[in-house]
Amino acid sequence: MAPKRGGKVAAAPAKKKTEKPVNPVFEKRPKQFGIGGALPPKRDMSRFVKWPKVVQIQRKRRILKQRLKVPPALNQFTKTLDKNLATSLFKMLLKYRPEDKAAKKERLLKKAQAEAEGKDSGSSKKPIVVKYGLNHVTYLIEQNKAQLVVIAHDVDPIELVVWLPALCRKMEIPYCIVKGKARLGTIVHKKTASVLCLTTVKNEDKMEFSKILEAIKANFNDKYDEYRKKWGGGVMGSKSQAKTKSKEKLLAKEAAQRMI
Repeated sequence: MAPKRGGKVAAAPAKKKTEKPVNPVFEKRPKQFGIGGALPPKRDMSRFVKWPKVVQIQRKRRILKQRLKVPPALNQFTKTLDKNLATSLFKMLLKYRPEDKAAKKERLLKKAQAEAEGKDSGSSKKPIVVKYGLNHVTYLIEQNKAQLVVIAHDVDPIELVVWLPALCRKMEIPYCIVKGKARLGTIVHKKTASVLCLTTVKNEDKMEFSKILEAIKANFNDKYDEYRKKWGGGVMGSKSQAKTKSKEKLLAKEAAQRMI
């Protein structure tokens, strides 16, 4: 016969817990996170932050540029100068920074004092400096006076500079696209600068400048035809990529079954 159900089973003897020796020096004080208690640990709340509209627009625009097909004229602005060459270029540009307001004021004051005393105010030679301003740089390119043109990759609206690479190539002037209009702005004492230009350099910098020009020509002027045909964008998100992969797998499976 089967054993009766519902009968009481003898309980197993309870194991005695071995108490660990308590160290009186280190007392256990658990934190109480109630009202008036300990502060809760910090959590990463960035996901729940309501970001400013400007930041939202920036992020949405970046995603859209990845998703949509970008024409070659705009896609060329994603191909920027590599880090090592960019640092050597910016070192060169920093040597030819134009004077700021304080320096100009001081120079004009000295000049006025010298003229008042009847002395010669010094050499009237123009200093060699970086040229900036879109209209000014365009004029220098058209007059074939520019030796190097530096364009920012994040000009907004991009239509302001989208035609510059074509003009530089037509006039056979080396040009490059670098990251950051703000970085270009720091060179000329402005918040931002869309384009900079060098017309000449000092004799001691000519060797280094020629090396930079050669590298820039190889990366931009010589590759213009290649960039002119290359479309950008068309990169979908991780979820949609996973969906397309699963669809492709299903289609491949169905095709394999038909073959049998």
